Amino acid sequence: MCRWLAYSGSPVLLDDLLYKPKHSLIDQSLHSTLGVETTNGDGFGVGWYTGTDPGVFHGIGPAWNNRNLRNLAAHIQAPIALAHIRASTGTPVQESNCHPFQFRNWLWMHNGSIAAFPTVKRDLVLKVDPQLYPFIEGSTDSELMFFLALTFGLRDDAPGAVARMVGFVEKTGREHGIEHPIQMTVAASDGIRVWAFRYSSIGDSRSLFYSTNVATLRGLHPDVTVLQHVSDESRLIVSEPLGDLPGAWNAVPESTYGVIQAGADVITSFRPQWP
Repeated sequence: MCRWLAYSGSPVLLDDLLYKPKHSLIDQSLHSTLGVETTNGDGFGVGWYTGTDPGVFHGIGPAWNNRNLRNLAAHIQAPIALAHIRASTGTPVQESNCHPFQFRNWLWMHNGSIAAFPTVKRDLVLKVDPQLYPFIEGSTDSELMFFLALTFGLRDDAPGAVARMVGFVEKTGREHGIEHPIQMTVAASDGIRVWAFRYSSIGDSRSLFYSTNVATLRGLHPDVTVLQHVSDESRLIVSEPLGDLPGAWNAVPESTYGVIQAGADVITSFRPQWP
């Protein structure tokens, strides 16, 4: 499968997210502890917002030895960033299959899979809005999930669109005799908010964690310098914790979604909506 992180808050260098933590995403590309695979070396990607539309950088090699990523991370500072390291579930290792995927101001990334994807792919593809279809560049189930969510109204109602997308995938899978059609943790952003979803048809989803409120962490760890330089609203959502700071990480409950946004964040239950 894959590992990913999503950040929203005070502008920070990508280096602070990707390289500096003890168990950073770059470390996880070689030494994942909670993923299906220990090594996630089938490409990587990072997306960031400094304006309305995001910048995106992808590579088809492993993240741990990419000099360009290391250089960019030391110079790019952003208030919202999404990063992903890939372990392919069968589709080719190519730039168009690397997350995060982009459509206009939206970014999307996924860990998991659509079960028996070759069996259901045609039925799923035919549901994509014909006006959106030309923008699909790769061959992954993850990108197709993104364009199905866009078809079902992601730009107007992100939670509802993802619920309808998952419901359609489950219905299609069951029609083909697939017992557990989908496994996912998903992050999406429009450059203003970040959504994160944890769900699987089997009810045993891939790991996902969110960071504790910064104000609370300052009280617990007044000696940790980085906590003095980020806003109270800064948050991280990660496939696995970036370190072992006590009290810093909380497991995202099964079948839930959360929103990082200005003001109060939201975490609530997630249920697919079958067509």
